Amino acid sequence: MHFWKYAVLPAIAVSALASPAYAKAGDTFVRVRAIMVAPTESSGGILPTFPTEEVSVNNSIMPEIDITHMVSDHVGLELIAATTKHNASGTSGTTGSIGKLASTWVLPPTLTVQYHFAPDAKVRPYVGAGVNYTMFYSEKPSAGLETAVGQTDVDLKDSFGWAAQAGIDIDLNEKMFLNFDVKYIDIDTTARLATTAIGTQRVKISLDPIVFGVGVGFRF
Repeated sequence: MHFWKYAVLPAIAVSALASPAYAKAGDTFVRVRAIMVAPTESSGGILPTFPTEEVSVNNSIMPEIDITHMVSDHVGLELIAATTKHNASGTSGTTGSIGKLASTWVLPPTLTVQYHFAPDAKVRPYVGAGVNYTMFYSEKPSAGLETAVGQTDVDLKDSFGWAAQAGIDIDLNEKMFLNFDVKYIDIDTTARLATTAIGTQRVKISLDPIVFGVGVGFRF
């Protein structure tokens, strides 16, 4: 709450002195944001004490770029491009004592259809909904996991899901604006752990992250 109070309110005050950028049919916006991806994860159980031991996934902060094309004054199509790295860790018992179990990079291209409520205003809120296809790559077991159970191969299944967003653009001048954005992305995967000591396990994980973004945008 304090973040939004001290970041958004001064930006609105500055925008009152700015020339409007507006959002018009045919315009293209490029936004550059810093994002925090915060999984709201849940998972199935994992050996050796199934079903009580689960997996948690850490937050990640990375840069992001997106492109929005306005197909009408009120409706835009946004495509985001960002990749983040996450660690999966045990939460209790044996896996909890190991700590970090594996790491992976996540690439979730997401396309949303946005509705812009006030295209002619200096402060322009919007909402959106769409789909994402999430790809996992460079999956690696941790040294602690391999010490405990031997050589391990990690693989995460790609995911297809839905997304929702809300945000606001605040003019700085005719070509540049501030942006605050939040998204919910539905990401469900199955982690396959092939180990020498306890065989092959498959653990279902719902990542379902909330993505907070702050950045600047440019109108073309």
